[in-house]
Amino acid sequence: MPRQLLHELLKNSKRSDRELAKVLEVSQPTITRARHRLERDGVIQDYTIVPDFEKMGFEILALTFVKMRPDVLIGETRKKTKEYASKFPNVIFAYSGRGLGMTGVIISLHRNYTEYHKELNMLRIDLKEITEDIQSFIVAIGEGEYKRFSLAYLGDVSP
Repeated sequence: MPRQLLHELLKNSKRSDRELAKVLEVSQPTITRARHRLERDGVIQDYTIVPDFEKMGFEILALTFVKMRPDVLIGETRKKTKEYASKFPNVIFAYSGRGLGMTGVIISLHRNYTEYHKELNMLRIDLKEITEDIQSFIVAIGEGEYKRFSLAYLGDVSP
């Protein structure tokens, strides 16, 4: 049942426990307990919205791929890199991984190309000691959309 509740919340987290209880055919207190358990266990970390980025004034979404030195993924260097990433509120995701010869990805939103370019240059300068390569793929927000960004789609993935 917690997994079914999570799927329903992904579709629309604004629904009340009473509404969710009707959909899942259980009591409202059962939903409330399950929701609190999901929050306590860290399965649900945030309740948020997915805005229209273009209407918010963003023109660019950037996927920046970084090849970091191997020691960056451990110890004090990892901690410093994490602290550095937290300084940028326009960065909505930063993670280590593997692919395309790179070891990390950053997803960020920018008001215009000048802002994006300035931040990319700052990244290259500030992280020059721990990176071997930085490449980007930029998306012009409002052009070429095939499927809008939303976590609601995950609500339709079978539990």
